Amino acid sequence: MGVKAMLPSYELGFYALVVTCAVLYSGSGIFEASRGNAASPGRGKMEGGLGMFWAQGSDRRGFGDAQGSDRRALGVVWALPTLTPVLSPQHRAVMYMIYGLLAVLASMGLLYLMIILSHCLLLYSVALAKQRWLCYVAGLCCLASFKVEPFGSWQSGFVTGAFDLQDVLFYGGCTFTIMRCMSFALESCQKEEGIYSIFDLLKYNFYLPFFFFGPVMTFDQFHAQVSTRELRRKDDEMKSIRVNALLHVGAIVAVDIFFHFFYILTLPSDLKFVNRLSDWSLAGLAYSNLVYDWVKAAVMFGVINTIARLDHLDPPQPPKCITMLYIFAET
Repeated sequence: MGVKAMLPSYELGFYALVVTCAVLYSGSGIFEASRGNAASPGRGKMEGGLGMFWAQGSDRRGFGDAQGSDRRALGVVWALPTLTPVLSPQHRAVMYMIYGLLAVLASMGLLYLMIILSHCLLLYSVALAKQRWLCYVAGLCCLASFKVEPFGSWQSGFVTGAFDLQDVLFYGGCTFTIMRCMSFALESCQKEEGIYSIFDLLKYNFYLPFFFFGPVMTFDQFHAQVSTRELRRKDDEMKSIRVNALLHVGAIVAVDIFFHFFYILTLPSDLKFVNRLSDWSLAGLAYSNLVYDWVKAAVMFGVINTIARLDHLDPPQPPKCITMLYIFAET
């Protein structure tokens, strides 16, 4: 929907110049505020976040997001099954499913796996009726069950223990599973003869890179691509994959360096201090947090995208930078 047209180069250049000047000017105010915040009594130690490349003894990091390092650790786990296409290309979908099942079992436990399988079985049963409206209703009811009591507490109570990102993994895995099952059910409704097997659903759902954090690759695309027996890469595809991987590493390093000097996540926690900032600094602070949210999503989905491309898939693309959007349909 909507008309897509590239803006003139001179107009884009003018906008880029204005935004760059505004960001540099507001960034100088944030930098001064960060230095003053670090020098204040009791504010030197700012813990948590993405400080992977900085010494633990550093007291100048302004981090407030503890998810980044855990996501990078999960990236290492996701990368392990990429050898499957080389070792057994004809059975790679089955190997992905087995690896995903074992990884979910090891990380979240048997009871959590049973919850996931119960949602898969429920929505597969609904798909047998081949009624699209029923698939939508059943999927939305399954999603609502995590927000409506006592169903939400009952399901979350199956996961015991405590570790970083447990809640994110629990709700992410469950909700993305339901969305994938809805995609499977809707595609089964369009299938002329019969429906796809529950084995196809499990292979689709337990592909590990997509399991916890998405994105949702529709069942028809995943099934067609993962069923291909002849695995061929396009010219310079591996070069593109390596470049993207290096860009993601560079983005992580750049964020770590940025947080070493700019406390964009911890400054807003002190409203009295924020009230003393200029309007330009406040605008820069808000803009920096928006861009940081985009960087987190772009790096996370970019890493997933890179791993999926190594597995000979064509996954959805990462989100575009919010600064470069002028057509909101592209969000």
